[in-house]
Amino acid sequence: MQAGLLTVGYLIGVLATIRVGEKLLQRMGPRKPMLLGCWITGAGILLTTLTFLLVGQYLVIATGGFTLFGVGLGLYATPSTDAALSNVPQESAGSASGIYKMASSLGAALGVALSAAIFAGLSRRDGFRPFAEIAMGRTENINVRFAASMALMFNVFMVAIGIIAIMATVPKRVHQP
Repeated sequence: MQAGLLTVGYLIGVLATIRVGEKLLQRMGPRKPMLLGCWITGAGILLTTLTFLLVGQYLVIATGGFTLFGVGLGLYATPSTDAALSNVPQESAGSASGIYKMASSLGAALGVALSAAIFAGLSRRDGFRPFAEIAMGRTENINVRFAASMALMFNVFMVAIGIIAIMATVPKRVHQP
C-alpha cells in the first residue's frame, strides 16, 4: 500500500499534463516540450535517489519525485509521438506507430532490466563506507540504499542521453502564431 501511495503522484502528474504537452506541441513544436519533459523527469528521478535520508523525509521527497516524473512524462508523450510520426506517409502510419510503440516498450523493458541488474549487483556488496557517512538513521541496510540510489542514477544518466538525442535530432521549429 505504501509503495502504491508513493507513486500515485506519477499517475496524477501524467493525467494532469498530457493535454498540456499537446497544447505546447501545437504552440512551439515538439522539441521544447520534449526537452522540458525530460528535464522535469530527470529532476523527479534525481529526487528519488536521495536514499540516504530518514524514512519519513524520503517518503515525502520520493512522492514529489514520482509526481515530477509523471509531469515530465505527460509533457513528453504527445510531442514525442508527433515528432516520430509526423513525416510518415499516410499508408505507413499504422506500421510506423507500431514500431514507435514497440521501441518505446522495448526501451522501458531494457531500462527496468538494467536498473534492476545494477540494483541486484550492488545490493549484495558490502563496504559502502562513504555512503554510510552521509546516510541518516539506521545503516544496516546501507548496501540496499546505495544500490537503489545508483540504479536510479543510471536512469538519470539515460534521461541525459535522451536530452542529447533530442537536441541532436529534433529540429527547432520557428513559432508561427
